[in-house]
Amino acid sequence: MNIPNFISLSRILLVPVIVIFLMQGAFLKALIVLVISAITDALDGFLARILKQQTVLGAYLDPIADKALLISCFITLSIKGIIPGWLTVIVISRDCIILIGIAVLSIMSMSVEIRPAFISKVTTTFQLITLITVLIFRINPYIFDYRWVMFLYWATAFFTIISGLNYMFKRLRLSNARM
Repeated sequence: MNIPNFISLSRILLVPVIVIFLMQGAFLKALIVLVISAITDALDGFLARILKQQTVLGAYLDPIADKALLISCFITLSIKGIIPGWLTVIVISRDCIILIGIAVLSIMSMSVEIRPAFISKVTTTFQLITLITVLIFRINPYIFDYRWVMFLYWATAFFTIISGLNYMFKRLRLSNARM
């Protein structure tokens, strides 16, 4: 277990903590944990590259930590009526489509390389920024105009859909090329 993998594992362990804070309405505490998770998300990848400690385990742990955090936050905030349900459905649907695609390729005995595309990184960034902004807005609604929050909802939905389509088309090309 190297430092980047330990950081990714720590992010996974923070998921229940942030969900508990969100359920309790402790939005400032949730925001702090979310920001720590966002910073460590960037840090673990940076350290893995700089320290030359990229591993297969890390290639799985990092996206699992991202998905666990993002999906948990979107579901919890949607259940609480803070984030619109349609946005949560889009976020979760994209991830389900990706998982189904990986499963199908695995069933077809095709190796699956886990390497996020640039658009996927943009999507994750927008999803994190949306969550952070919503929590800040919930703590103090006078910091942002609600139109900014709505813009983030739509931008996040847009990039989430585009990255899902990008993933689907890449995998279709891959599977067609190997058949």
